[in-house]
Amino acid sequence: MTVNATNDKLWYRQPAKDWNEALPIGNGRLGAMIFGGTSGEFLQLNEDSLWYGGPRDRNNPDALANLPRIRELILAGKLREAEDLALMALTGVPESQRHYLPLGDLELQNAAADGHFEQYERELDLGSGLAGICYAQAGIRYSREAFASCPDQVIALRLAADKPASLNFRVRWNRQQRRNMDGIRSWGTDGLVLSGQAGGEVGVDFRAAVKAVVKGGGCRTIGEYLVIEQADEAILYVAAATTFRSPDPERACKASIGEASRRSYEELRERHISDYRALYDRVQLDIADAGGEKAGLPTDERLARAKQGEDDPGLVALYFRYGRYLLIASSRPGSLPANLQGIWNPHFLPPWDSKYTININAQMNYWPAENCNLSECHLPLFELIERMREPGRRTAETMYGCRGFAAHHNTDIWADTAPQDGWTPSTFWPLGAAWLCLHLWEHYAFGKDEAFLAQAYPTMKEAARFLLDYLIEGDDGRLITCPSISPENTYVLPGGESGVLCAGASMDFQIMRALFEACLDSAGILGIDEPFRETLADALDRIPGTKIGKHGQIQEWMEDYEEAEPGHRHISHLFGLYPGEQFNAEETPELAAAARITLERRLAHGCGHTGWSRAWIVNFWARLRDADQARDNVLALLGHSTLPNLLDNHPPFQIDGNFGGNGGHRRDAAAEPPGRAAAASGMAGGLERRNGKRSSGQRRLHGRYGMVARTSRPCRYPRGPDRRLPDSGPWARACGAVRRGGTKLHVCGAIRRSV
Repeated sequence: MTVNATNDKLWYRQPAKDWNEALPIGNGRLGAMIFGGTSGEFLQLNEDSLWYGGPRDRNNPDALANLPRIRELILAGKLREAEDLALMALTGVPESQRHYLPLGDLELQNAAADGHFEQYERELDLGSGLAGICYAQAGIRYSREAFASCPDQVIALRLAADKPASLNFRVRWNRQQRRNMDGIRSWGTDGLVLSGQAGGEVGVDFRAAVKAVVKGGGCRTIGEYLVIEQADEAILYVAAATTFRSPDPERACKASIGEASRRSYEELRERHISDYRALYDRVQLDIADAGGEKAGLPTDERLARAKQGEDDPGLVALYFRYGRYLLIASSRPGSLPANLQGIWNPHFLPPWDSKYTININAQMNYWPAENCNLSECHLPLFELIERMREPGRRTAETMYGCRGFAAHHNTDIWADTAPQDGWTPSTFWPLGAAWLCLHLWEHYAFGKDEAFLAQAYPTMKEAARFLLDYLIEGDDGRLITCPSISPENTYVLPGGESGVLCAGASMDFQIMRALFEACLDSAGILGIDEPFRETLADALDRIPGTKIGKHGQIQEWMEDYEEAEPGHRHISHLFGLYPGEQFNAEETPELAAAARITLERRLAHGCGHTGWSRAWIVNFWARLRDADQARDNVLALLGHSTLPNLLDNHPPFQIDGNFGGNGGHRRDAAAEPPGRAAAASGMAGGLERRNGKRSSGQRRLHGRYGMVARTSRPCRYPRGPDRRLPDSGPWARACGAVRRGGTKLHVCGAIRRSV
């Protein structure tokens, strides 16, 4: 093992002391955190469908009857009365959705191990998806290798030593100090099966199985232990399943392990690597002089230096690669989407329930899916959105008397769409489904797959239909949302009273505009639904536009309120800058300038103190083409919000910052002026761009952390030799083009798509 020979590895000189130092592996459905101990090994395991409880209808039956009164109170400025009534009438019943659970722990205990060890190395190879450990103890060199195979749906752990008959260890299941499992049974003489029930009404049953295949020595079960003695080599196969997918999860586990163990370890390993590299190898990022002497240091030492302010472009590049690795490991076709912790959760009552927070966090998880050339990893999110339609219809009708489908700021494994929590700053926001549906349009914008668009359009239309019905007419004839909030912020009235509920927040109208335009474009491309297109066009004319406030900032609410927390972590009113495409220096310079002021004000008051918030800020600056600010905030993300294993620290761990920061690296492509960011150079390729273009020819980076794409396949849109496009029609609306000097030029990979 030569861990410092490549920039594609995280590596360390010591075992993990705690979860924040352990290394993640996953295949989308199964995940493990590997600690790499010398007295034994510890795998903290997850299976993506193991959640507490089953599906429920939590829609508040008293919502619709009280909705007119809540609107009346908001419009009359009686905020306390409106919020008090909303907390009773507009919360879910009960108020919380389901939460994600750990599968358990697989413990390996070495027999009579000498505590002293040397020559220790622990690594995660991003190029192959393999985790490895090696060390010397009592004159024997020990090694381990682990991976989570997607094609074979098992986790494999190989243990070896350079001296025959040197492996002596015991294997044991654990789950919450052995208190939260129903049974452990031997499976022949070489395996153990863990059984349990997730809890709650209609909760899933689960099984986990481990089987050993040894060379030399022997294997037997004693009680709840699997004992390996005097072996030359041992391979452990781990599988897990729940009744969410399998009517007989134990049979499913044994079948997966049976199929895997019939192959040689080398074949299983090669199948995993081939499957993994088919995704990972699509993108290359190489930075010249990537950290100099720091490139040979362990990852935690490099991170510690970065936290002290030292520059390390190679660590930034490693962080980018790690983000792609994590998305491949936590979201694959057939799995559930990556949740708030990806798939890696050790807690039985995890932070924010480790579910899907859809007022920014779940969306951020998938920001790198398309432009970082991992579109297949996007599919689990689309499947969840589709499952949300039926519950969302009930929510829309029962709570608001509306057609279409709606969701609030959270959902769970059961696609629950009723409001989550009883916390005014977040609960009463019914645009979760609308924002999620923009990911469907994003997928189409990159791949140009009209068959996919034809399937996705009805879902997008239903989300838009709800908003059309939910809007009310204000005194000036404009269409506004009421009640709503600007996620999770609070405003202050001139008299000093603070409030959360409002009639119209800027983010609402920005999301609405994006979704309505996506539906208009989709229907136009498909040549359908002319009456609905007219309805959307009429509504777009009556939706309030984004305003600039007294400080020169983008207003967060329809009125120019002061903020109770000027450095708030949510920057929702800049949705139109990113991930939206409504503000840009070329076409809306006033709004772009106001967005810059908004960012400067937020940062001056301490914004970016959470990992995901800082990642969003990176994307904002990249979209404003300010490479220096984007670079500084990438460094701040590493310096203040990154754990030793390079996972994002909210705190505590949330994976969204990894994915948001990863996406921000890509969006630095057109950041100008380069300034300090031009200090390093390198090559990037394989990154996806809208309109079906992919970068693959070599081209030099023009910024320290920016990436410039390379072109491999032609654009699918007609154009003449002068690259001119038609000024109207579907090609002009669908193509990524910008207008310069009155002429529409074909620049199909520009940083934004102009419609």
